[in-house]
Amino acid sequence: MFRFRRLALAALIPAAALSFGLSATLAQTPSPAPAASASPSPAPSASPSPAASAAPVATPAASASPSPATSPVTSPSPAASASPSPATPPPAAAATPAPVQTADPFGQETTLEPKKVVMVKGTANWDSAFDTLIDAFKALNTLLDKQGIKPAGNSMIVYTSTDDTGFTFLAEIPVEQDPKNLPKDMSVGKSPEGKALKFVHRGSYDNMDNTYEAITNHLDDKKLEAKDTFIEEYLTDPLKTAEDKLVINVFVPLK
Repeated sequence: MFRFRRLALAALIPAAALSFGLSATLAQTPSPAPAASASPSPAPSASPSPAASAAPVATPAASASPSPATSPVTSPSPAASASPSPATPPPAAAATPAPVQTADPFGQETTLEPKKVVMVKGTANWDSAFDTLIDAFKALNTLLDKQGIKPAGNSMIVYTSTDDTGFTFLAEIPVEQDPKNLPKDMSVGKSPEGKALKFVHRGSYDNMDNTYEAITNHLDDKKLEAKDTFIEEYLTDPLKTAEDKLVINVFVPLK
């Protein structure tokens, strides 16, 4: 837009100079007019024919004055052409505000509401952690499918303890009705509740180490103390989504 305005101003400068030069020409043209009027004064002493010759002299002066008058009329035309042209930038300015993608919440305070869930307990080592979690979700979904029960929310993993070699967990799926004939390792209960911090992870399960490292640094910076458990809510179905396309909410309950 600024470049366009500079070009428009550059176009107006020659037009202004032209009009100024023409106005100076107009100022000079009246001066010969008195000379023409002086010539008729000796005309009475002479024959009327010189008076007729003076009339043609006045005629060119009159014809010269209209010609500058026409040129100022043409000079505003560049200005007129420049004035409508700035109307083109507003569409570009209107197109500038594009929707901006907001960042995922990181450390957002929230309150977890308890949900009725069907759950299965399990243990896993870190080397095969994701495969173990997938097997747990498959077992729960198989049970619900056989009984015609639809999940009432996203699948969750609640980590109950961890060490250098592995962890124990609860795989949970929210439901609205109680399943029947549950295996010994399954039960119906409630998901965690209370105040927590919300974080978002995008990508594979194996890359979650980076997310949890960032979470740990955030807690240290804020001097917050977390409970001994944390929850992963799978916004994308882990049974149908490519591992590198996972979107997972991580909730860290606070003491």
